[in-house]
Amino acid sequence: QLVESGGGLVQAGGSLRLTCAASGRTISKYGLLGWFRQVPGEERAFVASIAWSGGVTYYADSVKGRFTISKNNAMNTLYLDMNSLKPDDTATYYCALRAFPYGSDSGSTVDEYDYWGQGTQVTVSS
Repeated sequence: QLVESGGGLVQAGGSLRLTCAASGRTISKYGLLGWFRQVPGEERAFVASIAWSGGVTYYADSVKGRFTISKNNAMNTLYLDMNSLKPDDTATYYCALRAFPYGSDSGSTVDEYDYWGQGTQVTVSS
């Protein structure tokens, strides 16, 4: 089970930290965790990913330099630090787990993931 928290309303230029707590399973060394976001009427879009073992990260171009993905293996927790937020960042943010080593290096496609959280809303006002 993946549970996101930390969303909310923030002014443009502000910051938020999203947290995703994983419970009920052990994340294997092959695991890859990702953050995606979705606005109504659009497809879910890749934001960032991180390898559970080793910590290699990937980012969408739209968030590179502003967002940072990180993890705490001991606490089975994933984070997304979002800085310099823009109104275009407004979306529901989802964390996801790819449990097996099958898929792209970046984990940038929705279909690669096996488990999803329920989402947390982020709203950035102008």
